[in-house]
Amino acid sequence: MGFFSKLVRHKTVEQLQAEAGTRGDFRRVLGLWQLTAIGIGGIIGVGIFVLAGQQAAMNAGPAVAISFLIAGFGSACAALCYAEFAGLIPVTGSAYTYGYAVLGEFAAWIIGWDLLLEYALVVAVVAIGWSGYVQVLLASAGVHLPEWAQQSMSAQTMEYYLQQLFGLHGSHPIAGPGDGHRFNVIAAAVSLAVAVLLTVRTEWGARFNTLVVAIKVIGVLLVVLVGVFYIDTANWHPYIPARVVDAATGIGHFGWQGVLTGASVVFFAVFGYDTLTTAAEESRNPQRDLPRAVLLSLAIAMVLYIAVSLVLTGIAHYSTLGGEASVSDAFESIGLHWLSITIAAAAVIGVTSVLFAFMLGAARIWFALARDGLLPGWFAKVSPRFGTPARPTLILGVFTALVAGLLPIGEVAELVNIGTLSAFIIICASIMLLRVRRPDLQRNFRTPAVWFTAPLGIVFSVALIYGLPWITYERFIVWMALGCVIYFVYGIRRSKLAAAGG
Repeated sequence: MGFFSKLVRHKTVEQLQAEAGTRGDFRRVLGLWQLTAIGIGGIIGVGIFVLAGQQAAMNAGPAVAISFLIAGFGSACAALCYAEFAGLIPVTGSAYTYGYAVLGEFAAWIIGWDLLLEYALVVAVVAIGWSGYVQVLLASAGVHLPEWAQQSMSAQTMEYYLQQLFGLHGSHPIAGPGDGHRFNVIAAAVSLAVAVLLTVRTEWGARFNTLVVAIKVIGVLLVVLVGVFYIDTANWHPYIPARVVDAATGIGHFGWQGVLTGASVVFFAVFGYDTLTTAAEESRNPQRDLPRAVLLSLAIAMVLYIAVSLVLTGIAHYSTLGGEASVSDAFESIGLHWLSITIAAAAVIGVTSVLFAFMLGAARIWFALARDGLLPGWFAKVSPRFGTPARPTLILGVFTALVAGLLPIGEVAELVNIGTLSAFIIICASIMLLRVRRPDLQRNFRTPAVWFTAPLGIVFSVALIYGLPWITYERFIVWMALGCVIYFVYGIRRSKLAAAGG
C-alpha cells in the first residue's frame, strides 16, 4: 500500500454501524433527557457566568448579545451537521469517528488530536471560572484564601517561567514574574474531583449531571426574571461603543471588530453539544436520541445566553463587568446581595456539569483513538469494576488540574476556540462530501438545506478564527505538529486498519 493510501484508509459507514451494534465496551444507560442534559451542561457555564461580562468589558460592550448571536448562528450550522452524523454513525468518538468514515485515517487522527486538547482545555477554563465563584461564596462567609492560591498566573508570569525553563528569550525577554508564584488551588481541586467522579459508573455521573444542570438552569432563569426589573437602558448606550486602539500594543476593541472578536471568544460558550455525541455507545437509542439531543441542547442554551447578556449589560455598565464572577458582581453593584450569593451558589453547582461533559468527552476521544490503535492500547482498557475508561480519565484529571492551576483563563479560552472551529470546518465539509459519495445511506436526520447550511458553517468558523490573536495560531500549530510526529512515528504503523492490511 502506498504512503498516500495509508493516510486515506478508512472504515465504511456500514462497518461503523455494525461495530456500534456488536461492541460491548460500555453499558447503554443514557436516554434522551440525560443526553440533552450532558449537552446543556457542556454549553451553559462559564459563558454565562464569566465570559459574557468579560467580553462586554473587554471587546464588545453591550453588543456582547450580538457576539453571542453571531457565534450561535455559526454553531447552529455545525450542530445540524453533527446531528446528521450522530444519527448515521452512533459510535464513540464524535467528530473523530465521523472523519474516519469520510476523510480517512490521517484526517481523523488530526481531528481526534485536536478534540483531545480542546476538551481538556475546556475543563481547565471552566475550572478557573468555577474557582472565581467559589471564592465569592467563601468571602461572603468570611473565608479568604492566601493571595498566591486565589488565581492562576498572569500571561506575563507564565511566559517568564517558560523562558527560564527553556532558556528561550526571543526578542522580548522578561525581567521577572509579574505577580509572583501563583497556583489556583480550587480550580485544580475541582478538575481532579470531576475526574474521580467520572471513573465510577456512567449512570451515577449522569444522574448527578442532570441534577446540577437543573439547578443551573433555575439559577439562570432567576438572573433573567429578577434582573429585568433593574435594567437601566442608559447602560445600553452606545450599544456598540466606538473603536479604541491601545497606543502601546496596537490592540483594538469595541466597534464591529470588537463584536467579532467577542464572538470568537464567546464561541467557547456556544458549543458543547458535541460532547454528548461522544457518549453514543452509552445511549439506549443513539440513532434516534443523539440528533434530537444535539439540537435541543443548543436551542435551550442560546435563548438563555441572549437573555442573560441583555440583562447583565442592562443592570450594570459594561466597563464594570470584567471580573471572574461578573454576574454576581453586577447584582452586588445594585444592592441585591442575596441574589449575588444565590447566583454564585448556582454557578458553583451548575458549572460542574460543564466539567463533567467535557471531561467525559475528552476521555472517550482518548479511548477511541487507543481502541483504533492510533495510541497505545493500554489507554483503551475499560475498568472491569466501573465500566468506564478510567485510565485516560484520571490522567486527564491531573493534566487539567495543572493547566487550571497555572494558566490565566483568557490564554486557555483562545486556544480552545481555534481547535473547536477547526473541527467544525471539517465536520461541515465532511457532511457535504458524504452526501456526494453516499447519497444512498439511510439518514435518521438530514441537515436541512445542506448546501447552504454546511458552507455557511464553514464561513462563520473561518471568520471567527480570523478574529483570534496570532499567538493562538502559533500554539495551535505547535500542538498539531506534535500530533503529526506521534502519528507518523506510531499511529500509521500500529493502527487497527494497518494491522488488517487496510
